[in-house]
Amino acid sequence: MKSGQNSARVSVVRAQSTRRDFLRAGAATAGLTVLGQLARAQGDTGTPRAATGGAPAVLKGADAMIKVGLVGCGAQGGVLLESCLPIQSPKLQFVALCDIWPYNLRHRVNYLKKFNHDPSAHEDFDEFLSAGLEKGMQAVIIATPDVWHAPYTVKALKAGCHVYCEKMMSNTVEGARQMVRAMKETGKLLQIGHQRRSNPRYRFALNRIMEAGLLGRVVNAGGQWNRSVRGSVDLTWPEKFALPQATLEKYGYANMREFRNWRWFRKYSGGPISDLGAHQIDIFGWFLNARPKTVMASGGRDYFKDREWYDNVMVIYEYEHSDQEITRVFYQVLTTTSAGGGYFEQFMGVDGTLKMSENDAITRVYKEAHADWTEALQKGVLRPIERAETIPTSLSQVSLLDVRASADLDAYELPVVLDKKPHTPHLENFFNAILGREELNCPADEAFRSEAAVFKVNPAIEAKAQLKFEPSDFEV
Repeated sequence: MKSGQNSARVSVVRAQSTRRDFLRAGAATAGLTVLGQLARAQGDTGTPRAATGGAPAVLKGADAMIKVGLVGCGAQGGVLLESCLPIQSPKLQFVALCDIWPYNLRHRVNYLKKFNHDPSAHEDFDEFLSAGLEKGMQAVIIATPDVWHAPYTVKALKAGCHVYCEKMMSNTVEGARQMVRAMKETGKLLQIGHQRRSNPRYRFALNRIMEAGLLGRVVNAGGQWNRSVRGSVDLTWPEKFALPQATLEKYGYANMREFRNWRWFRKYSGGPISDLGAHQIDIFGWFLNARPKTVMASGGRDYFKDREWYDNVMVIYEYEHSDQEITRVFYQVLTTTSAGGGYFEQFMGVDGTLKMSENDAITRVYKEAHADWTEALQKGVLRPIERAETIPTSLSQVSLLDVRASADLDAYELPVVLDKKPHTPHLENFFNAILGREELNCPADEAFRSEAAVFKVNPAIEAKAQLKFEPSDFEV
């Protein structure tokens, strides 16, 4: 391998798809604070345990069926449901749903019934787990606020279920570590929702562009996810469907505004750098096959003064390769402007630049004039794009045109089209891994090493200094 050439190492978790009966240890006690519930859920007291009994075997062939439960029926839970329904192999049956807000819960139950699923509905997680296991539930999808990811994941794994959990793994580093430990202790699968890891366009770019060394030495990289003020305003709710104050307090929420807009509050999440940035910062380490050495960042409540987390964040990483070469990476997440050409990650090498996005209109590869890509073109790795003859007249056109034409860079597109919903391939990988057909593309131990880079951003903002990463930051 040439100096500076990158290779990906995706850690593998294998687990047998066994089933065990579940003995419920008790429901959550009303009036507990969120800290009390977290302590109970993550410790021994009140944690559901799996017994040693047998259970119906999972069919391995074309008729394979996996029974699934969903925890968290809000916006992201709905996205994951819609991404699961097109999956034909294996066949999926949703047997139980869980959410503390009946408004969301009823909507998702009724939606699934249109597709011949008949799940039971639960507010309490322990009741959901017990009911689901009685129906033979083998997998749990978790799409709750970050603060609940660790306790619910640990419980589900210990009850004998495989788990697909949305990123971030947790709102705390220790919560994320507990998830990895539970995965290893139980031997169950735990896939984290960094869905680009299963996107065929990203996997093609990693293998045929990055690993092939087509860009030459990648000295710089960057990325962004910008949203307008209009796209960042508080979520509202129908007043007649507001949760009772006692229910809100039982699950640690001060009021409906915090419940609906939990991403803006430190008690429940890491803010926009976790919500949006985690997806893309994950790609830097994956594509560069490196870990960050240092991070410095700037951020603030520049517009939304009544929120706890920073609405604008800018980050600079130094990724160090095994040969002691450095790739400097800049990333920004802005919630006050949508300018800048959408959301993407960009890898800039001495021979060319790769611009990646879930939006195929933004995904492009640009060649420096001196580079010889004849072989790649002959093998169909790249498809030429004709230069734009007109100057873009609006920001919406910028991402669709070759904006580097003035620099005499030839533009190419990747010959890979994702004809599925963005989350579907990652969910397919999870379910096929349960059947032993594939290996997980983003198991929890790999995700933890990636998210370690994200966890350090907010402390860097608060310290107003460059922070160094220690080996222990990436260890469970």
